[in-house]
Amino acid sequence: MAETELERAEKRYAQAKARLQGLKNREATRQRKLDTRRKVILGGALLDLAERDSGAAAMLDRLIRNLAREQDRKAFADWEGPSTAADAPLGSSKQEQQSDGS
Repeated sequence: MAETELERAEKRYAQAKARLQGLKNREATRQRKLDTRRKVILGGALLDLAERDSGAAAMLDRLIRNLAREQDRKAFADWEGPSTAADAPLGSSKQEQQSDGS
């Protein structure tokens, strides 16, 4: 039995619709991956800064304390802020001043 023109058009429509949905799904996946990558990069930068700067560490401590979910706070249970050597503002430690020739 031969396909009618209407059946062929419906088949092409269904195929095009499936291709469009596939493209939308791939774009959504790409956007989620980019969003996750950005969060990881910024999170790493914030943790690195907090290790060196007490002001950033205090801000990070406040952020952690204000996390809504207990399981999220537990992820930071073993994180420690900067050591006492890093309590001075950035650029003001003796070692940095000596290396600058100050």
